[in-house]
Amino acid sequence: MKYIAIDLGLKRIGLAYSAHKDLVTPLPAIIRKNRNQASDEVKKVLKEWEVDSVVIGIPLGGSSEDEMRRRIEHFMNLVDFKGEIFYQDEAGSSLEAENMMKGEIKYVRDGRIDSISAMIILQRYLLSIKKR
Repeated sequence: MKYIAIDLGLKRIGLAYSAHKDLVTPLPAIIRKNRNQASDEVKKVLKEWEVDSVVIGIPLGGSSEDEMRRRIEHFMNLVDFKGEIFYQDEAGSSLEAENMMKGEIKYVRDGRIDSISAMIILQRYLLSIKKR
């Protein structure tokens, strides 16, 4: 199984890849100019990496869960991905990603933190299916 995790943000979209249950690699983030450009770029990445499944971070249980789920579903319709889509709780993943970054780089908004956040989301998902 090949997975891509998506940390969907309004400015940046973090991405991470895994073809092996124990190894997750952050990919370059997509800087979002508009929804069509962003969905086209995500579509290209999914094709390039020949992905079977997408794992998307979502704030589970919060007041914004329904709204976020609706936005994510709309975005993934634009991406037109035919594989399986899984949702994974993203609570605290951005903070965890920032804590992993050291020094000045932590404050650079180039998408690295977003992709590390996607990496954390995918690691959590892979851990959850390993426990099943």
